[in-house]
Amino acid sequence: MKTPFNLFLVIFLITLTSCSTDDIRNIAGSSEPKPQPGQPTAVEPVDINSKGFELMQKMQGHWVGRNLVIATDYTWFGWDYRPISASHTFGIHEGGSAGNLFNSFFVSNFKGKRTLMIRNGGVLNGIYRTSYFVLDKVENNADSDYYRFVDARGGDGIMFMEYRFPKATDSLYFNAYTSNLGDRIPNRHMTFRAKRMHPELAQAAAAATNYPKNEVEIDFANGFVEENLYVKNGLTEANSATFLAQQENNDVFEMAPLSGDPYTILDHPSLSILNVKIERGQVPADKTLLVYLSRDPLTDTEGFYSSDPEAFNTLLHFPVLTQGENEFLFTYIHPGDYYVTIIADMDGDLAPSEGDLTHAQRPITIAPESENEITITDITTEN
Repeated sequence: MKTPFNLFLVIFLITLTSCSTDDIRNIAGSSEPKPQPGQPTAVEPVDINSKGFELMQKMQGHWVGRNLVIATDYTWFGWDYRPISASHTFGIHEGGSAGNLFNSFFVSNFKGKRTLMIRNGGVLNGIYRTSYFVLDKVENNADSDYYRFVDARGGDGIMFMEYRFPKATDSLYFNAYTSNLGDRIPNRHMTFRAKRMHPELAQAAAAATNYPKNEVEIDFANGFVEENLYVKNGLTEANSATFLAQQENNDVFEMAPLSGDPYTILDHPSLSILNVKIERGQVPADKTLLVYLSRDPLTDTEGFYSSDPEAFNTLLHFPVLTQGENEFLFTYIHPGDYYVTIIADMDGDLAPSEGDLTHAQRPITIAPESENEITITDITTEN
């Protein structure tokens, strides 16, 4: 049994286009009764040999839009979902100094069914957390397709995620509900609406991996190793399919095996590492650095912002460095061609703006399962 820690339950995505809060919160189209706090519910996986496997294709893409997390409204966000094998698609948000968050979909065997599962979690301020969810509901309606994933141990009484894909537009709605592992009735933690952009990124990855195939990627036919599951303080056994570890720094390579997670960063095919080193020069140490990884160049050959207004919509990763940091390690990078852009945030608004300092465009190509490094200098162009 793992030593209890304070669990972080962060699920972090975005939405696009104008819409009311009510429009994007109730995406299920129904109001089912919710279980009482602390009461796990039964988990009945959907058999994807009958329905639901098409979700693997639907999730592909660079989703760009807007996100509401608790009471904080993120007006722009991007999430890059691409296949990393024939039956596993992966998305990562590299959050910078504090940590990261991943969300991946894969084919599995669970409770006697061939089904889809989600691996969700990451590292935040010295806490490593991974939770596993299983597909338990599929609704194919005239106007949209709906999918729900519940905690693989505690069901929708502990936490769940739901996705809806409207058929009239190439968009995605996503809600996440958490209960702090049974402290309360699961309530909405995050609301997300996004539009699929730059489909060629996922299409290239699908061609390289022969995706999608209905074959097992991570096999949970025998369930989870009980002694590795996180047991919340006050309980005698785990009520969630969650794995946890804690230490002073965010070293995912050290924390992953400590957590007992059955699938760690070292098990992912295709993904690569990119270490970005930064020479600040005249940029003061107390100025925040925005580290941008994009499909298109965000600056020209002299370091001025691109004249293409759509360039910033090709952002794939956008961590923020604070506290005088001059280096960042991207740990789960899809192979491909990118541009690395560092913006010295001189006015502290955490966004590219007038007066910020940048540099000339820097392309980089990332090969599958490779370790890469780039050094950015000459952050001297004032926009």
